[in-house]
Amino acid sequence: MDTLTALVPLHALIACLIVGFVAGVVKGMVGFAMPMIMISGMGSFVSPELALAGLILPTLVTNGWQALRQGLAAAWGSIVRFRTFLLIGFVALLVSAQLVRVLPGDVMLLMIGVPIVIFAVTQLMGKVLTLGDNPPRWIEWAIAGFAGFIGGFSGVWGPPTVAYLTALDIPKKEHVRAQGVIYGLGAVALFFAHMASGVVRSETLPFSLLLVIPALAGMFIGFRVQDRIDQAAFRRATLVVLLVAGGNLIRRGLMG
Repeated sequence: MDTLTALVPLHALIACLIVGFVAGVVKGMVGFAMPMIMISGMGSFVSPELALAGLILPTLVTNGWQALRQGLAAAWGSIVRFRTFLLIGFVALLVSAQLVRVLPGDVMLLMIGVPIVIFAVTQLMGKVLTLGDNPPRWIEWAIAGFAGFIGGFSGVWGPPTVAYLTALDIPKKEHVRAQGVIYGLGAVALFFAHMASGVVRSETLPFSLLLVIPALAGMFIGFRVQDRIDQAAFRRATLVVLLVAGGNLIRRGLMG
């Protein structure tokens, strides 16, 4: 703990644990938004790079739980269905992960915040794109590449992925499970990519490991809410939260 508090002041650590819990609750309710909430919330107390390091293990563990909630066979079915999306996103993620050490912090915040705000605003306005069951292959490639590219340097690849799955108009359970599979495998790739980039290292791993606890506790509560309360209302509320979080990132990025 002494080593951890030397890296993160105690008040900032407590704040980050609270952010991790809130992110877990929201993810349990709607299936996404954990990285966005964590990097936005924790970024107010620690550096963007440390916030990115902190969210990696909670994201990995919670997505594994989400992906396997209906069983291994269902998760494998989602992997097969979205295998092209996963492959292209994986390659883009590995490439862009190396930008963390190159991009200035304010630029990184803007590159995360702007897509979040665009996604939230368009969804709240009801501007939902419908692609049908068999969209053109290039659309899948483009969205997967963009999601992976954003995810590699920020740990946030939810907005384009959720927009794509929503446009396919797949059933709720499959939608949430597919998110877990895509984000989970992406989180594995992110972990190894940032071992190479230096974001994940012996000094930052304890911070990320500690954040797993509140994230799992929050997700347990979120799952309970998802099973009992109308999902549409909570999804809308979450979009409002994402809009605020994205706006905060843009504000901080513009302030430099």
